[in-house]
Amino acid sequence: MDARTGSLKQDGAAVRGSLRLAQWLAVLVSAALLAGALGSQYLGGLHPCEMCYWQRWPHWAALALGGASFFLPGLRRPLVLLAALAIAASGAIGLFHAGVEWGWWEGLTSCSAGGAQTLEDILAAPVVRCDQVQFSFLGLSMAGWNALISLSAAGAIAWLTLRKR
Repeated sequence: MDARTGSLKQDGAAVRGSLRLAQWLAVLVSAALLAGALGSQYLGGLHPCEMCYWQRWPHWAALALGGASFFLPGLRRPLVLLAALAIAASGAIGLFHAGVEWGWWEGLTSCSAGGAQTLEDILAAPVVRCDQVQFSFLGLSMAGWNALISLSAAGAIAWLTLRKR
């Protein structure tokens, strides 16, 4: 019976380890994708379109939810699942955006003034079209990479979080 109890303790530890890994994935994936987006904007000179901005908001939410899960142990699992849902939402927006770039469907917007606030800012801001790829790597745009990484990560986080003994 002790051997069986020991086995159950090990299974419980594995589940807790899976949840801890899911927490870290939720935080690190969102942080890395936001760092990439902000770095390409402020260091690389790529101006985001409106849909690019839309993809960032769920990652900010996932970062907050995943971070909060470390400090609220009683809500750890629901917070990580909400973070996974937010990451999946960003991935879905990225998938939609990539489809617009590929011409599979029409986008909801055509251009953006990059967060300009005054008339002078609007006139000086570059017009960025959502249906044109500014940068691609291995045949995928940044929106496509966001979709691929976010949807994969959201699935992995959800699986790790919901994993049973």
